[in-house]
Amino acid sequence: MDTEDLADDLHSLSFASTNTTTKRSTSFSSETTTVTPSTSSHFLHPPLPNAKPHAPSSDPCASFIHRTRPLAFSHLRFTRRLGSGDMSAVYLAEPREEGGGAVFAAKVMEKEDLARRNKEGRARTEREILEMLDHPFLPTLYASIHAPKWLCFLTPFCPGGDLHVLRQRFPNKRFLESAVRFYASEVLLALEYLHMLGIIYRDLKPENVLIRSDGHIMLTDFDLSLKCDDSTSTAQIISDQNPLPTRNNCHVEGARVASSSCIIPSCIVPTASCFQPRRKRKKKQKLRSGPAFVAEPMNVRSMSFVGTHEYLAPEIVSGEGHGSAVDWWTLGIFMFELFYGVTPFKGMDHELTLANIVARALEFPKEPGCSGAMKELISQLLVKDPAKRLGSLMGASAIKQHSFFDGVNWALLRCTTPPFLPPPNAKAVYDDDHHTSPDIFVDSY
Repeated sequence: MDTEDLADDLHSLSFASTNTTTKRSTSFSSETTTVTPSTSSHFLHPPLPNAKPHAPSSDPCASFIHRTRPLAFSHLRFTRRLGSGDMSAVYLAEPREEGGGAVFAAKVMEKEDLARRNKEGRARTEREILEMLDHPFLPTLYASIHAPKWLCFLTPFCPGGDLHVLRQRFPNKRFLESAVRFYASEVLLALEYLHMLGIIYRDLKPENVLIRSDGHIMLTDFDLSLKCDDSTSTAQIISDQNPLPTRNNCHVEGARVASSSCIIPSCIVPTASCFQPRRKRKKKQKLRSGPAFVAEPMNVRSMSFVGTHEYLAPEIVSGEGHGSAVDWWTLGIFMFELFYGVTPFKGMDHELTLANIVARALEFPKEPGCSGAMKELISQLLVKDPAKRLGSLMGASAIKQHSFFDGVNWALLRCTTPPFLPPPNAKAVYDDDHHTSPDIFVDSY
């Protein structure tokens, strides 16, 4: 898919981002701009298209879109292809006129291809999920552009690339344990938030963890995610005397079970844990004392075979059905790969990889050495029985309390200095279409 191809429908594209419908006639076509409010909209005082509590107050992308309504494809210039996936290509997009520094990652999908491959539902689900999100470690959907031929999502551009490519640039192509802790902490908060919304991510891997300009992460790519039918998440206050129910009565994908616990609207779900930083525990101290806030999609099950082979959980491979515990398995694989540079169950081919996931015991390389806490956490996340896997019942709350995360201030994680900061002039290389340096960040997206 070339940028020239996108220009074919240049004047027939329209933007959906307000709560009104506007028609305007041009010499080329008649455009209709229709926008549905996101799940976090304020009904009494309609906000800007992306006015969400955790969006930057001076976001040039949001400002550009707000003053360029209705937004047409002719307002954007696609300067570089950043990458491609199973059903899309991602481009660096900038305003054709002065945009005040606005720059987007534009995920473009061909509608005919989606229909031919029966993946229109995946694109629809991804848009619905993006519209729900309001979290510092997850993307903002600035706009979705629809045309007769194309579907396009405009999201933040991350100049630091992804963790897979970034790992290649570190000594021995691996991250230090402190960096693994940092990135795992931010991914954990992002997954916790998704689970609060009733979303199972299902596609965690370094390639899907992007680095923003401030060095913090943005989890991306939700076309494989499983979204519950309802728009709220059932949050529960759990204590030793009031444990979570078991998963013996799990239902088919999409089903939800009502409970007497509180209902947390997606617009007020917290972005970080309310737990205070913990001092180091005694070795025999229980992981949990007192009540804990848990919001796992407990009764959602899927029989789908989705994901990246080396990251697939055993219950997906075996076809027995899976729930939110698959995200904690992938977190364990993710941490293992960041530190060791390889995944733990990779075989000579896909078939052997899947066989290893189901049957082979977890083994740690002798070198490099890591702390006992990290090895223990990864081992507990990579338990093959999902019912016994860390996080399967208590979710992120149980994982946060592991000693590997001692010293992590969850509420102030955004204030922590990242292990890597993209150069301040990282975007400058995109202005030169002939720049072939292997270190340019556009190639790592």
